[in-house]
Amino acid sequence: MDALLQRLVSLVETRWPLQCASIQPIKVRENAVYAVHLRDGGKVVLRVHRCGYHCDAALQSERTWMQALEEHGIEVPRHVLSHGGRSFEKSFIEGFDGERQVDVFHWIQGQQLGSVEQGVALQGASVADVYRQVGQLAARLHNQSSAWRAPAGFLRHAWDAEGLAGERPFWGRFWDLAALTESQRRLFVELRQALWRGLREFGTGADRYGLIHADLVPENILVDGEALQVIDFDDAGFGWHLFEIATSLYFIRRDSIYERARDAVVEGYRRHRPLSESHLALLPMFLAARGSTYLGWVHTRAGEPVAEELTPALVELAVAAAEDYLNG
Repeated sequence: MDALLQRLVSLVETRWPLQCASIQPIKVRENAVYAVHLRDGGKVVLRVHRCGYHCDAALQSERTWMQALEEHGIEVPRHVLSHGGRSFEKSFIEGFDGERQVDVFHWIQGQQLGSVEQGVALQGASVADVYRQVGQLAARLHNQSSAWRAPAGFLRHAWDAEGLAGERPFWGRFWDLAALTESQRRLFVELRQALWRGLREFGTGADRYGLIHADLVPENILVDGEALQVIDFDDAGFGWHLFEIATSLYFIRRDSIYERARDAVVEGYRRHRPLSESHLALLPMFLAARGSTYLGWVHTRAGEPVAEELTPALVELAVAAAEDYLNG
């Protein structure tokens, strides 16, 4: 076990009522996520948060909403509380810059639906079956958040017009991405202006806007037999319900399964929550908005290996989504 992993084991055993046998990375990107095998044969997930993404109040609010969802009957990841009874601890860890928030979750069985890099491995009827469940899950989340009254002090970011198309979008100024050609840059300047107008015109009524997961991508959906569960509420905040649906479909929108998946998501969603045809007609706008956020993401991470690797594909997808919306 290398030195960093040993330090993480020591942190877990010091701060949580757990005894570790081994640890291995699952995904080291924005957050560093590890599988921790316990001496009693169990397993937990360790998450070392990125610096500065969430203040302590926002991270506590993430757990508050997750607990409310669980009380509503929606399965979500469950925290392992520390010795101090807290859902996260803070620590300076050699190998990570700055003080980090760290939390531990009970292990959830299942396989990821897919990934950004490798896509989704679904065929035939399974496409509709799985994405119908995705739509149902999204609708149940939105039903809960629409009816739920957040407690005093609840704090999460917003995927609103300012956060998506303002002067400083939440994930970065996508139109300034260095990898863009001049024609692409003009396209995204035009897109930003159109999004600003369109999102503000659509408005933020309770029938269309509220707390959303905001990251229902394939790698955050675990499939175990016929059961499906969402993980990773790190990006959860206030936003449009259609932005949620767009996120679930964005990375497959150029695949052969896209139309079946889109229709299944909508069908599943409508089993639990209304979605009018007039609202659904705005899906291209939210697909374009979703695509722009990923360009902002890589723009603010210039020089990082993962961002450099993903940039060409993200630009290609975002250009297509922008053109479909603006020319539609």
